[in-house]
Amino acid sequence: MRSLEDELFPSTPGKVKIERTHTINRQFYRCFASTSTMFLWALFLIALTASYLSFQSFVDSGSRYFSASWGGIQWEKQVRNSAQISRSDDIRNGGGKMSVLVTGAAGFVGSHVSLALKKRGDGVVGIDNFNNYYDPTLKKSRKNLLSKNGIFIVEGDINDAKLLAKLFDIVAFTHVMHLAAQAGVRYAMENPNSYIHSNIAGLVTLLETCKSANPQPSIVWASSSSVYGLNEKVPFSESDRTDQPASLYAATKKAGEEITHTYNHIYGLSITGLRFFTVYGPWGRPDMAYFSFTRNILQGKPITVYRGKNLVDLARDFTYIDDIVKGCLGSLDTSGKSTGSGGKKTGPAPYRIFNLGNTSPVTVPTLVSILERHLKMKAKKNIIDMPGNGDVPFTHANISSATHEFDYKPTTDLQTGLKKFVRWYLSYYGYNHGKPIN
Repeated sequence: MRSLEDELFPSTPGKVKIERTHTINRQFYRCFASTSTMFLWALFLIALTASYLSFQSFVDSGSRYFSASWGGIQWEKQVRNSAQISRSDDIRNGGGKMSVLVTGAAGFVGSHVSLALKKRGDGVVGIDNFNNYYDPTLKKSRKNLLSKNGIFIVEGDINDAKLLAKLFDIVAFTHVMHLAAQAGVRYAMENPNSYIHSNIAGLVTLLETCKSANPQPSIVWASSSSVYGLNEKVPFSESDRTDQPASLYAATKKAGEEITHTYNHIYGLSITGLRFFTVYGPWGRPDMAYFSFTRNILQGKPITVYRGKNLVDLARDFTYIDDIVKGCLGSLDTSGKSTGSGGKKTGPAPYRIFNLGNTSPVTVPTLVSILERHLKMKAKKNIIDMPGNGDVPFTHANISSATHEFDYKPTTDLQTGLKKFVRWYLSYYGYNHGKPIN
């Protein structure tokens, strides 16, 4: 029997050399074969990973395409149908027939203006991002109301330049009614960036689209009475100082006036800014005092009534929505034409600013008394001094310029307007003198 030593080291010298050589060759071959196999497997895995990532990218892009809220043949057809003009008469002052892009169309003022335009035969396409600044359900309800009247609202943001360009590619809008904005004075202390995003960046994105359009549309947009800020001269006139804003909201609206003037001057865009004074009425904004007062009174909850310096009651120039709508349509009808083409100005274009108010300021305690009368319920009032949150003690509009330019004459007093609002509120939210309707 061979010993372990013989197995490892045979006695024949040549045999040892040959077997050792074969052993080295086999080990080298196995190593090479193993390395080649690993290399091939590595290449295979790399190719497989690349294929997967490529496929995943395709799936993701496809998902984004199919889940997008705009685009496609059917979507374009809805836009075109909504923009269709049905009126046969010409607007006074040579304005002609209108196809209007209304931004913020699911908002309070936007929905009312859209309906009024459609009612008289103008083409209307809306755009709204349906944000959650207040209950989006109310915005969806407004959208449904507009849809029943043949108005299509695109769900999108005015900061989306590609979306705006697509809309102008589909429809040669003659006018833009720009009502999309981040509203509210006090909310700016919680979320200041939202005001920059909507009221400044969004405005510039829209203006960039309009100045490059051919033909350029005429633009009417919502500024605010808040731009008068700490101005103490009353009533507020368009020529008064507006360089002392009391809130970030006011500052963004003032910035908007300066920005629009620049685009008018450089690119020949016809631009009209409207300074709204405390708009109220059916389908209003839940963050407004008259709206929240109504809700709390019906629910038996206390309301907070602010008081100014020296125990002076706050006062507002409350303006009913129907009067505001008349002012918006009058502004559109008399806006004149933009003079630019392909982003180049060929001549001067109109630039205007108007107050749209009621000219009859009413104190907040009087507002509460009127609501109590219509609701047949007493309010639980907490009266406190006005905090330094951007609110101003009073507003009062001088509307002589708007009256002269397009015969703007508000006709609804606060008593009548709140009666209409309460009737709508009780119906919409299912109340009957504070009790849900079965």
